[in-house]
Amino acid sequence: MTKTYQVVGIGNAVVDVLTRSDDSFLDHMGIQKGIMQLIERDRAETLYAAMSERTQAPGGSVANTIAGIGSLGLRTAFIGKVHDDALGRFYVKAMEDDGTDFVNPPVAGGDLPTSRSMIFVSPDGERSMNTYLGVSAELGPEDVSDDVAGQAEILFLEGYLFDKDKGKEAFTRAARLCREAGGKAGIAISDPFCVERHRADFLKLIDHQLDFVIGNEAEIRSLYQNDDLEADLAAVAAICPLVVCTRSGDGISVMEHGKRTDIAVEKIVPVDATGAGDQFAAGFLFGLATGRDVETCGRMGAVAAREVIQHMGPRPEADLTALFRRAGLIG
Repeated sequence: MTKTYQVVGIGNAVVDVLTRSDDSFLDHMGIQKGIMQLIERDRAETLYAAMSERTQAPGGSVANTIAGIGSLGLRTAFIGKVHDDALGRFYVKAMEDDGTDFVNPPVAGGDLPTSRSMIFVSPDGERSMNTYLGVSAELGPEDVSDDVAGQAEILFLEGYLFDKDKGKEAFTRAARLCREAGGKAGIAISDPFCVERHRADFLKLIDHQLDFVIGNEAEIRSLYQNDDLEADLAAVAAICPLVVCTRSGDGISVMEHGKRTDIAVEKIVPVDATGAGDQFAAGFLFGLATGRDVETCGRMGAVAAREVIQHMGPRPEADLTALFRRAGLIG
């Protein structure tokens, strides 16, 4: 039986507010370059006021991935939480305009607004993200519908949500519903610091609930508290059937049932690195959902990542299907 959705994501629904800035501005504002920092509401308002020539877009790591997959024509949905405010309504409309069902209606009432991330992009393409989580961090198991998670061929979880117990419960419920109905569930590790806070729970989830893991070098290494990437890849592969590790310009390593595939990538200087990992996952999961082998999946991921780092913003602007065709990855 055909399922309603080919890929469903669950994660933070965050409005990205982007602007360009130089390193002296970051120093002046006390912003740590190149990382994601969680901030409180008053800090969010201060940084927002300091931004010039803002670009606003729906964001959130896994939401960006799902939007990328939706742009490739697959049936997609996103499980997230927004407030019934201007940013929340903007977010829902933008996701649905891109072809992805935003399955939970905006929350009316309450004190927590829609989440937003102020992103300062340096001349070298590095992005410094300052995220106020707002209502999205309150997503819990009650927000996971049987009709959505149980109707997903592939379910993709966002590691950032793992910081709260209700987020962990939402993940466990969604993965169970998906897998019991014959789907596959996996996670974007998202953040080494989040792993460090919840390492045992992360490994337990991967071992018992998941079919695939996607992360970069730092994220994979964070699972085992050492600097031996090769040993860490082998250790994750021992508890999970499919492990994907991106290594920036040094390529991609995929472990599928213990067999390793390495994929080379072409290095380029990014205009804006925002969304590179998110769109890599979009290309990879598109390949997985359409029955490609892991090498083709990895090459699709690399093409999608390369597209997104050549412009401002975390979501594709070019036609990814055309780029895949040009690269000989689809007929």
